[in-house]
Amino acid sequence: MPRIFEHIDDLAGHVGHELAISDWLLITQERIQTFADATDDQQWIHVDSERARRESPWQRTVAHGFLTLGLLAPLFASALSVGHTRTSLNYGLNRARFPAAVLSGDRVRGRFTLAAYQALDPGAQLTWNVVIERDSGSKPALVAEWLMRRIP
Repeated sequence: MPRIFEHIDDLAGHVGHELAISDWLLITQERIQTFADATDDQQWIHVDSERARRESPWQRTVAHGFLTLGLLAPLFASALSVGHTRTSLNYGLNRARFPAAVLSGDRVRGRFTLAAYQALDPGAQLTWNVVIERDSGSKPALVAEWLMRRIP
């Protein structure tokens, strides 16, 4: 169940606080393959399970870093709800790093800390410090500063 904020303005007083942790999301080989097909990134470390068992240091296929990045929006939606907003826009990233690989069969979840709130006319720009954790290790899969615009 997501944490609910009735209005975007309700977020302004929460800068510097971790506001939500998403549910765990399973990263299946099917999801990895679908992403590979959509992006034409068919590198064997992502799509060839047999070769990965033989040659990869992880002995499993690895999710694309950009697949992990692409999960920001659905992980956020499962963790937080901001009412009275008509549109939510990905405005970009100030930084993104992939400290550890996400393997096929891993579960990931997002931790969302509001780093900045900037009022706009209309709406607001939100800067989120995001950490995508993996259940298979202590190092995060993704650390990012994500910009989002919410329009009422």
